[in-house]
Amino acid sequence: MKISVFKFVRLVAFAVGASLPLTLPQNVSATENVPHAPFAEWADVPAPGQLIAGFFYDESESYHIWANGGQRYNIDSPHNGEHYGIDINQGYLTFQYGINEKWAADLNIGATTVGWRTFSNGGAPGAVRKTTGLMDFAFGVRYQIFNEATDTNSAWIPTLTFRAGAVLPGSYSQNLPFAPGIRSAAIEPEFLAKKHFSWQGFGAYGDALYRWNRTTGNDQVIFSFGFLQQIKGWELDAGYRHLQTLSGTDLLYDTNTKELSTSDGSNAFSGLRENNDSIEAGFSYTTAKRHIKYSFYTRTVFDGNNSDQKFWIGGGIEMPFQLFKRN
Repeated sequence: MKISVFKFVRLVAFAVGASLPLTLPQNVSATENVPHAPFAEWADVPAPGQLIAGFFYDESESYHIWANGGQRYNIDSPHNGEHYGIDINQGYLTFQYGINEKWAADLNIGATTVGWRTFSNGGAPGAVRKTTGLMDFAFGVRYQIFNEATDTNSAWIPTLTFRAGAVLPGSYSQNLPFAPGIRSAAIEPEFLAKKHFSWQGFGAYGDALYRWNRTTGNDQVIFSFGFLQQIKGWELDAGYRHLQTLSGTDLLYDTNTKELSTSDGSNAFSGLRENNDSIEAGFSYTTAKRHIKYSFYTRTVFDGNNSDQKFWIGGGIEMPFQLFKRN
């Protein structure tokens, strides 16, 4: 049963990924923006028969970009006493379901919008350009290989989970530079780990995935690691996140005309080799009775290439529902 579930999800994702490059245009302007739980939260799986439903809202702003081989540029655009950069606002629903003690499924779907005034692509600098639509949405199945609390007495083996995930494109405009996503069908194998050690409630997390972008061809590696501290219903998290695109074109920026282009002349911005490093942090509180989880998240990009210097901030809520009784 375990093997058949995994094979089914992988085959469906592969079939979708293989067909979409034939139907979707390749001239896409974008930056990585697939909804994903932070701090290796997907290492844990819901109880059997339990549905965890949530809503998360976040927004970002960036006033600098890296282009022309890693040069940093200020793209602030003052207007009527306000400062405008590249601004994203989005919200998405999250669902997790516990299939049994080891298996879980997840789905993340929402809407996003981005706007900026700086660049001359599509008109003169200073005019507002924006796009709104469905986000690239993610789904997957997870298998918890080890649970540090129940499966082992080892001081070294962590909670370790494998996720077989997939991504399908959203519906925002494909022709706007720095669109909120790259609109690529993708398959993403992923390993997530958590381990408690030292004093009570203290531990570390790690998350590594390979995203095989079937539509755009510029595969990505994303990994993060950091530390956590749990105090009763509270959890504090802080760590480092890296995005590495393995192939693609470079972003070119003409400071005189304010125009963006790509090194191969195609202006297919979704094919950029986007790389960046960021620091992420957050906290959450889970109530004692209903186990409702309230969370806050922030991430700031401090270095990169073919990317913008985003500062993210957001918050969410999750609520568990026991749909079926445990065996």
